[in-house]
Amino acid sequence: MASSVFCCLRCCRDGGTGHIPLKEMPAVQLDTQHMGTDVVIVKNGRRICGTGGCLASAPLHQNKSYFEFKIQSTGIWGIGVATQKVNLNQIPLGRDVHSLVMRNDGALYHNNEEKNRLPANSLPQEGDVVGITYDHVELNVYLNGKNMHCPASGIRGTVYPVVYEEKREWSQDLSCPHHPVSNTCHLVAIRFHLLPMVLLFFTSPPCILLRQMPDITPIFTLKYFICISKNKVS
Repeated sequence: MASSVFCCLRCCRDGGTGHIPLKEMPAVQLDTQHMGTDVVIVKNGRRICGTGGCLASAPLHQNKSYFEFKIQSTGIWGIGVATQKVNLNQIPLGRDVHSLVMRNDGALYHNNEEKNRLPANSLPQEGDVVGITYDHVELNVYLNGKNMHCPASGIRGTVYPVVYEEKREWSQDLSCPHHPVSNTCHLVAIRFHLLPMVLLFFTSPPCILLRQMPDITPIFTLKYFICISKNKVS
């Protein structure tokens, strides 16, 4: 079975015939149809402005998914997963059964209950990349590629990546001139584990440097991708 999988991979990679062609998937970004009323999305759907939350435009259907955000500046923010029933105007998220998030203080909340917490000396700072893995049971947090070993669970149903922030009146960003905000979180990438033996990293451009997580080993990188960032992931 393994040999047939690798044969298929070689054919896909080398443009071989006799196989169903891969279909380029639509871009995944922050979804302006599912965001708070005081939220503005800028940077081609990659950055959140204002006060409130926003879902990504695609659900996490796969058996293992990974997405990450870069913290542009310190402030009040949260990252995690949520269903479409979540109230994106009521922050911080994590207050009800419809969201499971890590807040800026390192606490992971679901249904208004603290499920876990990052070590006090490992709180995300400006410039850090916060990664989230989710396997439909357990959510795990990565900080700059390192597993923080603080799992959380409890949410049910179809979930989407979610991010929220609260604007800071003293901060102004030229990319969002009508909203004095911190632009705290910047969506870097969403990657999906689709096949049992192969980790398909959907990234753009193809030369992007991928951070490998300890429990997920990529076999090869697909030519077709879903990506949010045009910047390298270091």
